[in-house]
Amino acid sequence: MKYWPVTWKGLPANAMAIFPFMFFKDPEQKNDALLINHEKIHFYQQLELLILPFYILYLANYLFNLYKFRNHSKAYFNISFEKEAYANDQDMNYLRNRKLYAWFKYL
Repeated sequence: MKYWPVTWKGLPANAMAIFPFMFFKDPEQKNDALLINHEKIHFYQQLELLILPFYILYLANYLFNLYKFRNHSKAYFNISFEKEAYANDQDMNYLRNRKLYAWFKYL
């Protein structure tokens, strides 16, 4: 999948996928296959939800988790979209076999 890499030193995370852009905090991260695979998983999630609903669900999932855990880190790592991406970012063939709405099983 094609994307436009952008370096942004002020990024609050190491990387971020906002289709069709992939933002990186450090220019060297543009060569990190694991990080790129993680962000590409987010691209697929965004596209299958027609982009805007992805962000609404992502935020709602985060806010629910923040209320539940009262901790930013726990809230973030328990977002279903992040759970799918972290569980599969080491599998470089994951996106070839990924089923639609695979993130749903991580709710």
